[in-house]
Amino acid sequence: MDGEDIFQNAFKHIYVEKELLGNGKADNILSHFPDSRVIAIDHYKDVFNRKRQDFSAQRLARNLILASKKGRLVYDGAPVCQDFGNSHFYYTSCIMNCLYDCEYCYLKGMYPSANLVVFVNIEDIFKEVEELLSKFPVYLCVSYDTDLMALESLTGFVSKWVEFTKSHENLTIEIRTKCGRGGLDIEPCDRVIFAWTISPDPVIKQYEHGSARLSARLEAAAHYLKSGWPVRLCFDPMIYIPGGHEDPMPGKNWKQVYSDMIEEVSTAIDMTKVRDFSVGSFRISEAYLKKMRKVMPVSSAVQYPYILDEGYYHYPKKLTEEMESFLTSKILKICPDAKIFRWEET
Repeated sequence: MDGEDIFQNAFKHIYVEKELLGNGKADNILSHFPDSRVIAIDHYKDVFNRKRQDFSAQRLARNLILASKKGRLVYDGAPVCQDFGNSHFYYTSCIMNCLYDCEYCYLKGMYPSANLVVFVNIEDIFKEVEELLSKFPVYLCVSYDTDLMALESLTGFVSKWVEFTKSHENLTIEIRTKCGRGGLDIEPCDRVIFAWTISPDPVIKQYEHGSARLSARLEAAAHYLKSGWPVRLCFDPMIYIPGGHEDPMPGKNWKQVYSDMIEEVSTAIDMTKVRDFSVGSFRISEAYLKKMRKVMPVSSAVQYPYILDEGYYHYPKKLTEEMESFLTSKILKICPDAKIFRWEET
């Protein structure tokens, strides 16, 4: 099931900052939900940052918050994220939280609420990006704290980012997604990288709730590739699967599951035309995982006995190396000249 299906049943309540009442962009979003109850609020944090929220319950019935983002709008790239060799690596968030419900997602440890916040003042973010561009070229990730593609029919933010990037020659953006959404009606730009998170179907079914199946992601990626867009395939995060009787996915172990995945990928996509690949096993900050373990006490991906090292949890180094090297070798067997990025702890 893809995000478009979830979208149809979303948002019983929509909170709107008072200053946005009558705002054309906010009204356009509200028009998608004629049956939702609209509640005026002073500031999005009055709802989003309330104490003693039940994250698990909110995941089952999310509300939407429309807000205007203030303060700093563009941030330095996070240490657990790959910079793909770019010196000036930044990210920004037009939306907080995701339409999908991946059990291992760091957003569950970062945010106090499962509700979605859409910041309608995207032009203010553009202005801050332009300030950076006046100093140096910028590599900007715009879809880390959400999946912009899954919400494109609601916000149009992907199209706006593409058009903005086209008019700024020293800007390159990455749009990360798990969506199976079809093509945009826009001419391709070689500085807009569409990056699909590629996971085996057993991992998607067990942990990536609501997101597109592998076949749908590959179909979308192949479409963008054929249309002339730069496409990145992100085999990240890899999730360890023991494969024994006690595993939530008994039967195949991680090697078999990821081997099957690569075979499906190579059948659906001409991997020699992919811009680059990223490979990485699951890792997360200590603070985020601590909170996630309280929120998701029965998730095997969250409760795995990870190794804590310098403030970050990850698989034991031997297992990490085995998993990532295994997948890297599979890619190189198909594409000997493939450009592969692996996250390294610094």
